[in-house]
Amino acid sequence: MDASTDDLVPVTVLTGFLGSGKTTLLNYILTEQHGKRIAVIENEFGEIGIDDALVLEAEEEIFEMNNGCICCTVRGDLIRILGNLMKRKDRFDHIVIETTGLADPAPVAQTFFVDPEIAAQLRLDAIVTVVDAKHLEMHLDDEKPDDIENEAVEQLAFADRVVVNKVDLVDADQLATVHSRIREINAYAPLVDTTHGRVDLDAILDVGAFDLDRVLADDPEFLDPDAEHQHDLSVTSVGIEVPGELDVERLNAWLGALLMERGVDIFRSKGILAPAGSEQRYVFQGVHMLLDGRMDRPWGPDEERTNKLVFIGRNLDRDELETSFRTCLVS
Repeated sequence: MDASTDDLVPVTVLTGFLGSGKTTLLNYILTEQHGKRIAVIENEFGEIGIDDALVLEAEEEIFEMNNGCICCTVRGDLIRILGNLMKRKDRFDHIVIETTGLADPAPVAQTFFVDPEIAAQLRLDAIVTVVDAKHLEMHLDDEKPDDIENEAVEQLAFADRVVVNKVDLVDADQLATVHSRIREINAYAPLVDTTHGRVDLDAILDVGAFDLDRVLADDPEFLDPDAEHQHDLSVTSVGIEVPGELDVERLNAWLGALLMERGVDIFRSKGILAPAGSEQRYVFQGVHMLLDGRMDRPWGPDEERTNKLVFIGRNLDRDELETSFRTCLVS
């Protein structure tokens, strides 16, 4: 890294398919004692903003852009927010951009080369792709029409580092297969195995790993701002926001049945809930049939008990989901 690039603020693009563990890794980055001041730009695919509540409170600033896929409709916002950040560049040393799980990272990376003001102040340090060791193969094998990108493949192809998360959920043979599948797509990026997103941050932050020449060799149209990509339109987000308290037994039965029957199609589920009789919020996150939850902070004295859920998946029926969820409310 020469002196000219050393003066630029490094930017890490954190990407990975829905439910791979990006937010968990982000929490680890925000709370680990690494001596860096980090500004975070967060984007989520969904109608209701929940990820900001799932990210642990920290001194770093979190910018949540909630109006679509970062690589499609919010690129102008990304440039604007980066520009605003640089007006306060004395307050941070590093920027982390967490993309939605449905983002092709290429247009995000492209921003740092096609916008002169951004290129003069920031350098793309690395694209870090997080994968779920248990579910990666299923997403890689997901058949798409010829004109539709497989985002899981694209995220691996552009990775400078691959964080193989949730290795505790697979055995040694399965992990070896996951490594092999990754290597078929990307032979260069170092692999970092972990659970719960706990990684050696020196392996992913300020590593100077992004190589424009390699990217152009794989994708000659990388710097073409008019190059188009098309997402799978059968994948949608359904947001549910319902006031009231929930009967816990009915809620458990509803979630269990939903994930058992539709879990293959539900890539990601997450929510903040109001269990009846509890002074605390309940936060849950799910990936396909796997679900994890915990009690969260107490409700504020003037805070309405409201339930917020987001489901991201294929062929979701909004009315059916909301109607069936309402049966969990206390009468």
